[in-house]
Amino acid sequence: VQLQASGGGLVQAGGSLRLSCVASGSISSMNHMGWYRQAPGKQREWVADISSGDSINYEDSVKGRFTISRDNAKNTMYLQMNSLKPEDTAVYYCVAEQGQDLYWGQGTQVTVSS
Repeated sequence: VQLQASGGGLVQAGGSLRLSCVASGSISSMNHMGWYRQAPGKQREWVADISSGDSINYEDSVKGRFTISRDNAKNTMYLQMNSLKPEDTAVYYCVAEQGQDLYWGQGTQVTVSS
């Protein structure tokens, strides 16, 4: 399975972006899918995840601002990001878990200017 993340860009603080993660195969069998991010000089951190049963979790700093969703028919996962802050600046990676296998996308850059 290959994952292709897209939708990043440059946005002013308070703005919005929607990230997409398209899988080369079916995502209906993926136990969990999620988003991570890595800011310059920092470790990669978990942002949000969604299970096959649509159970959702968010990192505290993005709760109320970000919304994760998945469309199994389109083999795509999304991350709607609203009220963006400069501290959200990072490369965002999508990840999918299938059994004991973990698949990572290539990352998409999100830059939020103040």
